[in-house]
Amino acid sequence: MNLTPLIQSFVLHFGEMGSRWGINRTVGQMYALLFVSEKPLNADEMAEALGFSRSNVSMGLKELESWRLVKLQHFPGDRREYYSTPEDVWAIFKTLADERKKREVEPTLSMLREALMETPANEAERHAQARMGQMHDLIDLTTSWFSDIQKLDVETLKKLMTLGAQVQKFLEFKQKLSFPRSSEKE
Repeated sequence: MNLTPLIQSFVLHFGEMGSRWGINRTVGQMYALLFVSEKPLNADEMAEALGFSRSNVSMGLKELESWRLVKLQHFPGDRREYYSTPEDVWAIFKTLADERKKREVEPTLSMLREALMETPANEAERHAQARMGQMHDLIDLTTSWFSDIQKLDVETLKKLMTLGAQVQKFLEFKQKLSFPRSSEKE
């Protein structure tokens, strides 16, 4: 399987970005290949297209499965396993967000909760604990907000995201309406 220059460029870039996102280059390239592939691929096809060993591909597929980013398929008369990515990019985004939350955010919140329950021994620990409390509150608020966002259907989510800074203008306008003007106070 030969990759076209366009596909090869995407696959290589995804591999480089993968290392910045916390996955290794091989896994990033494998995911990119599956993402742009017209049909599900088996491990041998991926190894050939990417020039990786079969064992590297197998390990990468296990990692992608643990992230819930690939779908396993079987075809009648073929004993091999075929892999593909979900068609809906929004579903991929939501899965990635869920997995990152599970792997990164929840352990941090747990650690912060435990640290906040400790009795500070001195002023330095009181200061550190107060800062940890601020971090906990921000992460907790962001996590709650993101959970609410995750429940929205795709069309509503797209509309919300296209609003951008207009949301801030709306909130400022609403705030002006809810507070009496200084001339009304007198």
